[in-house]
Amino acid sequence: MAIAEFTIIPIGTATTSLSSYVADLHKELEKHTDITFQMTPMGTILEGSLDRVLAVIRAVHEVPFTNGAERVSTSIKIDDRRDKPASMQQKMQSVTDKLK
Repeated sequence: MAIAEFTIIPIGTATTSLSSYVADLHKELEKHTDITFQMTPMGTILEGSLDRVLAVIRAVHEVPFTNGAERVSTSIKIDDRRDKPASMQQKMQSVTDKLK
């Protein structure tokens, strides 16, 4: 299972506000029910097979273009652990356990 964090930044928009773009990205993510996602104030985290995660990021990357952006910058970080099962929840629990 892969966990990926990505940030999409539309460039060449009419305004400095990006919340309408973020809302549209969220609507696209909701269409992909076979992956788990968590939006944060600075990006989005996905969990699923590597192929699906990359396909979903590709689909979401296109959204700002369809909404008028002239340029889109997407940054991606991927944690693809194959020695044992991993998830967003498991990673957070591991840290929480160590804080006790």
